[in-house]
Amino acid sequence: MMESGMSKHKGPTGAMVDPESLPYRPCVGLMVLNKAGLVWAGRRIVIPGDEMDGATQLWQMPQGGIDKGEDPAQAALRELYEETGMTSVSLLEEASDWINYDLPPHLVGLALKGKYRGQTQKWFAYRFEGDESEIAINPPPGGHTAEFDCWEWKPMADLPNLIVPFKRKVYEQVVATFRHLAA
Repeated sequence: MMESGMSKHKGPTGAMVDPESLPYRPCVGLMVLNKAGLVWAGRRIVIPGDEMDGATQLWQMPQGGIDKGEDPAQAALRELYEETGMTSVSLLEEASDWINYDLPPHLVGLALKGKYRGQTQKWFAYRFEGDESEIAINPPPGGHTAEFDCWEWKPMADLPNLIVPFKRKVYEQVVATFRHLAA
């Protein structure tokens, strides 16, 4: 939640933006575990003005927006394919709650196309059952824009320290929710 008394910030047009007046972007997040219990993470390509601009901790799990009328479970598989090329996965678990995060003040009105204060995310855990040759990130399949420049299998417990600080609490919750799957 935003701290009370958060100030307004300039958006892309120079107009003042009150974070409290903006909605959360509906989004899915995906934890993909291999057979050894390690989690897929990609290193984000930084685009000036996006939510990762200026960040040094660029590793993250796949995530993306839910299209209007789209079921979150369908969105999760679509985003996974668009970002990584993975299709050989099986659902392990769906988190029961949605998890919100707020953008840092300097990104409100700029990141996420300036329309959102942050994201509300529904998280899913999948087991990757394919061959690693299936994974394609740069370029990803279907003509999609690359979001990652490299990827690795990471220990689940390491993930919160690899993500941008404003998403760390989300990753701590996700790791706590799915920790039993890495065993």
